Amino acid sequence: MAGQRVEVDGGIMEGGGQILRVSTALSCLLGLPLRVQKIRAGRSTPGLRPQHLSGLEMIRDLCDGQLEGAEIGSTEVTFTPEKIKGGIHTADTKTAGSVCLLMQVSMPCVLFAASPSELHLKGGTNAEMAPQIDYTVMVFKPIVEKFGFKFNCDIKMRGYYPKGGGEVIVRMSPVTQLNPINLTDRGSVTKIYGRAFVAGVLPFKVAKDMAAAAVRCIRKEIRDLYVNIQPVQEPKDQAFGNGNGIIIIAETSTGCLFAGSSLGKRGVNADKVGIDAAEMLLANLRHGGTVDEFLQDQLIIFMALANGVSRIKTGPITLHTQTAIHFAEQLAKAKFTVKKSEDEEDASKDTYIIECQGIGMRNPNL
Repeated sequence: MAGQRVEVDGGIMEGGGQILRVSTALSCLLGLPLRVQKIRAGRSTPGLRPQHLSGLEMIRDLCDGQLEGAEIGSTEVTFTPEKIKGGIHTADTKTAGSVCLLMQVSMPCVLFAASPSELHLKGGTNAEMAPQIDYTVMVFKPIVEKFGFKFNCDIKMRGYYPKGGGEVIVRMSPVTQLNPINLTDRGSVTKIYGRAFVAGVLPFKVAKDMAAAAVRCIRKEIRDLYVNIQPVQEPKDQAFGNGNGIIIIAETSTGCLFAGSSLGKRGVNADKVGIDAAEMLLANLRHGGTVDEFLQDQLIIFMALANGVSRIKTGPITLHTQTAIHFAEQLAKAKFTVKKSEDEEDASKDTYIIECQGIGMRNPNL
């Protein structure tokens, strides 16, 4: 199994935790011993942070692998994967580190395990610089399941910055192979809905104000659709700490999903939080792609593993996506092409087709 160690430069391109997530997941899946150097080299706090460390430890545990150099602040780790096994696995960032990023690194791996898995992920469910758990459930889940698998995501406790304290349980069964996907027909927007939440000591009025401001903002551009954003007070027994935020989803006639989201911070008024989310959603609807900027990079690893040609239409290619493609090509030897969309309706827009000849990864355990 163990051959030459693959060397990964953690300081190039996106230069952050994403390189670590993509490369360790692929290392685990493909049985490639890995060394990652210059981890998060350009960040204000270089090296491993608690959430990156808990993600690495989880991947190690998933496959009984060996991990060296894994401690807070470390800028170099080596990882030697073994056979991926199912069962119950826990990862706890012990901070507001994102449970959604823990899910990102572990999900591709447990798809190719020997038996069903239950992942107990602890940390922040609605955290900055990461997808909110609502995004993962409402947008990522229905689209990624087009690759031919199902997963269940049970939100036990919500947790916010700076305390974390959230917990999510993800259950999924392994697959033999992944199907390719073809997401190139945008359709037209048929509904817009969402949730504006407050948790802890924040007044319910804040949720109502975020929702109302978001609706007003969307109305300026999209007049003929009812916009249904529910204000929600998170139940005391299902939320740890104080937080507020909003997520708004647009659904199209062909089943495409787009989102805009925003989190409240101390000193930022509720209207601004709502407007930020609405503007993000509207920006994602202007480019003519079939996925928003956040789904773009999350689909790359699945496209690389799938059996056949996948195609997705996107807006401008993000640095996260370029990074994911780079490492999927380097480690998995998948072949990607990115070209400007040639459809007439996309001529004036910044729209691209990402195509991938997947490697047709087979589950060696099934």
